[in-house]
Amino acid sequence: MMQDMAKGISRGLEGKSFEGSLKFDCGSDGVIILKGEAVLTQDQDTDCTLKISKENLGKLLRGKLNAMTGVMTGKLKVSGNMTVAMRLAKLL
Repeated sequence: MMQDMAKGISRGLEGKSFEGSLKFDCGSDGVIILKGEAVLTQDQDTDCTLKISKENLGKLLRGKLNAMTGVMTGKLKVSGNMTVAMRLAKLL
């Protein structure tokens, strides 16, 4: 499932580059890393980490969950460089 999400993110980012590195941490379900033009599923250190459930990540990517609403309701927790997190909002 995370591989499928990663492929979808990769297709959506075609022709774009993400400045910095960001991790979607879905706990035991796995991770998705955005780093430059790459979308990876192997865990590594990143500039910013977003802790989110796999279900809520799907909603975020489909536009059914607003990132700010997710943070305010506790569905999304941000740690690390907030500037990197803000760059994600421009891509969604």
